[in-house]
Amino acid sequence: MPSLPELQSGLRAALLEDATAVAREVVADGIALESRLAIYRHHVLSSLTAVLEATFPVVVRLVDARFFRFACDRYVRAEPPRGPCLFEYGLTFPDFLAGFEPCRQLPWLPDVARLEWAMNAALHAPDAEALSAEALRAWPAGTLETMDLVLHPSVSLLQSAWPVDAVWRANQPGGDGVADLDAGGVRLAVWRLGDDVVFRALTPAAFAALRVLAGGARLATALEDALAIEPATDLAGLVRSLLDEAVLQCR
Repeated sequence: MPSLPELQSGLRAALLEDATAVAREVVADGIALESRLAIYRHHVLSSLTAVLEATFPVVVRLVDARFFRFACDRYVRAEPPRGPCLFEYGLTFPDFLAGFEPCRQLPWLPDVARLEWAMNAALHAPDAEALSAEALRAWPAGTLETMDLVLHPSVSLLQSAWPVDAVWRANQPGGDGVADLDAGGVRLAVWRLGDDVVFRALTPAAFAALRVLAGGARLATALEDALAIEPATDLAGLVRSLLDEAVLQCR
């Protein structure tokens, strides 16, 4: 008699096409083993496909719903969920698309998926109070540069060789789906602002500063990196925009 973990592992394998691990444990009761498992397998695949469709709607529109479901079938079988929270499922889907041979002619598609995943992550990120300009005024003058700051937990940074922000906007409801793929790459910050998920394109200097902050360095170091990238950077304006957009918090 297998243990409960062994039975659970066997059932998981059975739902992904290999029923041998639980063949002895399933009571047919008038229905063949494969027929019984097919009911649950269909439910699992269709449910997880629906989750991915909800998370990556622009990718669905770009490749057609039928092709997307085909890709999801391969993805779910290769990388089933590892946890109970379905909104966490799909983290590796962009990397899957990057290695999926039928998508080889769409090199920009994985980065579109990465943008949509960053938006999903921002939507479900834990709440945290962002540092505001008003709160900063209560600190002694001159201490901002040495404050122990981090990015708000909803913030993701994305750098792409493709104009994925334009692709995303062109494929919103009512959009014509047309984006100039020769427009060049983009650096994006994605985060939750109030109840909305937003993103904006960053200058190389601003992107460098946020990436340094994401790595745990102090603001002074982040600003030094920004100046190294673009010596003419308006540091005061950069800090003001970070505060206005609520992407920073005290550690």
